[in-house]
Amino acid sequence: MNIAAASPDVGAASPVSGGERLESLDLFRGVAVLGILVMNIYAFAMPFPAYMNPYQMGGTEPWNLGTWVATHIVFDQKFMSIFSMLFGAGIILMMNRAEARGAPFGGLFFRRQFWLLLIGALHAYLLWVGDILFYYALIGMLVYPFRKVAPKKLIITGAAVMLVPLLLNYATSFYVEEMLVEAAELEALEAEGAELSEEQQVTLEQWLAARPFLAPTEEDVATDLAAYRGSYADILEYRVPNVLSMHLQATPFFMLWRIGGLMLIGMALMKLGILSGEQSAGFYRRLALAGYGLGLPLTILSAVSFFSHDFDPVYTMRIGNLPNYVGSVLVALGHVAALALLAKAGVLSGLFGRLRAVGRTAFSNYLMHSLVMTSLFYGYGLGLYGQVPRLWQMLFVVVLLALQLVLSPWWLSKFRFGPAEYAWRSLSYWKRQPMRRA
Repeated sequence: MNIAAASPDVGAASPVSGGERLESLDLFRGVAVLGILVMNIYAFAMPFPAYMNPYQMGGTEPWNLGTWVATHIVFDQKFMSIFSMLFGAGIILMMNRAEARGAPFGGLFFRRQFWLLLIGALHAYLLWVGDILFYYALIGMLVYPFRKVAPKKLIITGAAVMLVPLLLNYATSFYVEEMLVEAAELEALEAEGAELSEEQQVTLEQWLAARPFLAPTEEDVATDLAAYRGSYADILEYRVPNVLSMHLQATPFFMLWRIGGLMLIGMALMKLGILSGEQSAGFYRRLALAGYGLGLPLTILSAVSFFSHDFDPVYTMRIGNLPNYVGSVLVALGHVAALALLAKAGVLSGLFGRLRAVGRTAFSNYLMHSLVMTSLFYGYGLGLYGQVPRLWQMLFVVVLLALQLVLSPWWLSKFRFGPAEYAWRSLSYWKRQPMRRA
C-alpha cells in the first residue's frame, strides 16, 4: 500500500513547507492507512483464506460473522483503492512541483521507486506476507509514462485496465473447476493404492500447491497454524515460497491491472482537482451520493452472494468477486467525497488534524502495523495466531489506531518526517536529510 509514495514532498531535496502541502492528500492518506488495518488484521491474526471466507477461522457466531460482513461492505478493497489512487495523484503532484522548480524528476522518481521496491521486498519476505509496497513500487514505474495523458483518457484507460483481472479470473475458473474434479479423482486413486502416471502426479502436485489458497483443508490450515506459531526461522521458511509465488503470480494476474488502473484514475482525479480538495462542496456531495448509492448495494450484494454460494471458490472466481471489485471503487470515492465535505465544513478539526499527521507519516505507520501485529500474533511474540475471534481482533485495531493518532502528531512536533519517510527520502537523494525541527 503506498502510502508514502503519494507524499507530495519530492520536488527538490529540501522538505516541502507547510504551505506547500495539500492537506486533503494528507487527510485521505491518514484515513486510508488506518482503514486498511481493519482488513489486514485478518491476515495478521489468522490463515490468509480466512480473509475471504469467515467460515475458515475467526468464529461462526453471529457477532463474528457480522464483523466479517461489516468489514467486507465498508472496508474490503475500499481503502486499498484510495491508496492506489493517491499513488497516482502523488506522481502528478511531484511532477508538477519538480517542473515548477526546474528540478529533474524522472531520475529521482525511479530512485524512489527502486528503494520502495527493495523495502517492500524486505518487508514481505522478512516480516509479513501481505506487503503491498513491492507492488506499488513496481507498478508505479510502469504507469509513470502516462503522467501527461489527459484526464478523460486516463479514466477510460484505467477502467479498461481494471477489467483484465475479471476476465482472467473468469477464464481461469473453468480450469480450476476441472482441476477440482480431477484432483478429487486422483486423490481417491492414490488412497486406493493405485500408481499415478507422471502426468497425473504433476496435476496432483499443482492442485496441492493451489489448494491452500483456493479450497484449504483442515490439514492446510493446521500447517499454516503450526508454521506461524513456531519460531522466526519456522515462519521464514514457510513464508518465503508463499511470497515468491504471490510476486510471480499475483502481479501479472491481479495486482498489475487493479492497482495500475486505479493509479491511472488517481492521476486523472488529481488533474481534475478532486483529490486535491479543489472541487466545490456540491460536487463532493454529488460524488458521495453516487459513490455510496451505487457502491454500497454492490458490496452488500457481494456479501450476500458469498454466503448464498457457501464461499465456493469457482463461483468466487467466476462471478462472486465482481460486485465488490466494482463496488469497492465506488465506495472508496464515496469515502473520499465524505471526508472532503467534512473538511470543507470545518467539523472534526481536531481529529482531522491528527489524521493528517498520520497521513504525513503513513509509511512509518504502515510498517508499525506489521511490527506490532506480528509481535502479537506470531510464535516469536505472544503467539496469539489463530486464537483471537474476529470481533475481538477489532479491539486490537482500535487500540493501535488510537495510539497512532496520538503518536503521529507528537512525532511531527519534533521531527520533519516519520522514521521510514526519513530513511526513504535520504536513500532516494543519497544524502542525509535534516530530521529535527528547529
